[in-house]
Amino acid sequence: MAATAVAYTRTQTQPPLPEPAGAAFGSVSRLPARCSSCSWRGVCLPCGLTGKDAVRAEELIYTRRQIRRGEALYYAGDVFVSLYAVRSGSFKTNLTLEDGRDQVTGFRMVGEIIGMEGIGSGQHTCNAIALEDSDVCVIPYVRLENLGRDLVGLQRHLHQLMSREIVRENGVMLLLGTMRAEERLAAFLLNLSQSFAARGYSASEFNLRMTREEIGSYLGLKLETVSRELSRFQDEGLIVVNKKNVQIKDLVALQRVVGRRGIASAGSRPVPSLSRR
Repeated sequence: MAATAVAYTRTQTQPPLPEPAGAAFGSVSRLPARCSSCSWRGVCLPCGLTGKDAVRAEELIYTRRQIRRGEALYYAGDVFVSLYAVRSGSFKTNLTLEDGRDQVTGFRMVGEIIGMEGIGSGQHTCNAIALEDSDVCVIPYVRLENLGRDLVGLQRHLHQLMSREIVRENGVMLLLGTMRAEERLAAFLLNLSQSFAARGYSASEFNLRMTREEIGSYLGLKLETVSRELSRFQDEGLIVVNKKNVQIKDLVALQRVVGRRGIASAGSRPVPSLSRR
């Protein structure tokens, strides 16, 4: 898809920046971005920057965009221009297969960076769809590259983000390639628990923003298998499920289902990233 130029309103010294076109592009709102007041600042920007370096790094954020539930942040094939930091809400990434089916490739939650898959080819290779009303900060990649030449800490931070993406992908391959259905689902729930806990939320009770069908697509399981295994976990007293609400009642038993391989494979970053990218 072609890129569309938009007016730049933050300063008069910077040129306009293109953003990928999409069905939802015209309906999103733009809000001023304030990194200094954002609790997720350490995800996008390296810690320890002070003085002029901190001011320059904050200028990376072009603007904020609000994406409504079901709308696309970008589509596969869109020109890669920016990375996106999830300030609130959550997203799924997916691909449309030749037979028309959607394959979910990941879940992204608050504090994660979306869009890095487009760096290599210059085009996004998947769709990013909001699972709920969400808010992202736009980080133009050209600015990130230019500033990274001057700020070594920023360049290192970007490399760390890319490394975590590789680790996450390796974890997903392990999940899909070696685990049985119950192990995959248990690992998924445990990783969600870890992700919420890392953000200061409850590790034992949370709402699933995705559907069971989307979970199945991501884990390589049929919808019926996901529903059956959730019911079995509940019957065994491991969890309590009420529609989208999940309570983990026996964490140790749930860990026992999957062993340690599904958790340890990604280090401190959960494997299935609804994980916060």
